[in-house]
Amino acid sequence: MIVVAGEALIDLVPQGTGALAALRPALGGGPYNTAVALGRLGSPAAFCSRLSSDAFGQALLDRLRETGVDVSAVQRGSEPTTLAVATVGADGSAAYSFYVEGTADRLFTAPSALPDGTRAISFGTCSLVLEPGASAYEELMRAAATRGVFTALDPNIRAGLIPDADAYRARFMSWLPSVTLLKLSEEDARWLGGTPQEWLAAGPAAVVITRGGEGLTAFTADGGTYSVPGERVEVVDTIGAGDTVNAALLHGLAVRDALSGAALAALGPDGWSELLGFAARAAAVTCSRAGAEPPYARELEG
Repeated sequence: MIVVAGEALIDLVPQGTGALAALRPALGGGPYNTAVALGRLGSPAAFCSRLSSDAFGQALLDRLRETGVDVSAVQRGSEPTTLAVATVGADGSAAYSFYVEGTADRLFTAPSALPDGTRAISFGTCSLVLEPGASAYEELMRAAATRGVFTALDPNIRAGLIPDADAYRARFMSWLPSVTLLKLSEEDARWLGGTPQEWLAAGPAAVVITRGGEGLTAFTADGGTYSVPGERVEVVDTIGAGDTVNAALLHGLAVRDALSGAALAALGPDGWSELLGFAARAAAVTCSRAGAEPPYARELEG
């Protein structure tokens, strides 16, 4: 079982150009997209979050169930669902503005236990920024790592939600001793201001950096560096692409029985090339269609 912990929200995606273009609601949120992608790839997955009892929250919950994701760790609340207004650039890249005050997911509390059979847990995005929930997710991360659970982190920086950049950067570094696999984009890496080597020295067994259409690179604690090119595809938008990479990496490691720091170190050039290539193919499928629509396993066969 791979648990994904973090927010679920509604992306409001413009259906045309201009400030007053019609907005289409779409189910989203980085951790939520990761959980859905894991379910579509066929990995046993669970979602750990707090969802609103409003219509949007119910739609988010329904999709998880339809995808086969375990929702026993989902908390509910009467507060509204978080909204994210997406702006899609000419190259398909997406930027967001958020409506987060008083929303349900901010009131997440750390559970006393994870679902039975949990082998890995993934964290990231807004859930590690917005209090009081951020401290609860941080508590869960540290507790899971202490129990020897494989932990993955994708900070997926949303700078507009971070009031004190230096404080966040310090907090990010404090998480790394509890992280097995760190994945982040080139943009995130620049904003954080560190290097893969600095982050590896703080704790993770591997760091994976996504480079958009140029591919992915993994850095390992033993000094290894492994890269694959991106898959060429006509990009509709990049919404959910990084979340698909998260899911593909975790799924690929699970099927290799490699959800541990020692197993990451033992993957070697061939193992990393296969794993990163699989993640690149999965992300390309997501980029080829509108919104966060990660691939099913059958779309990646062969």
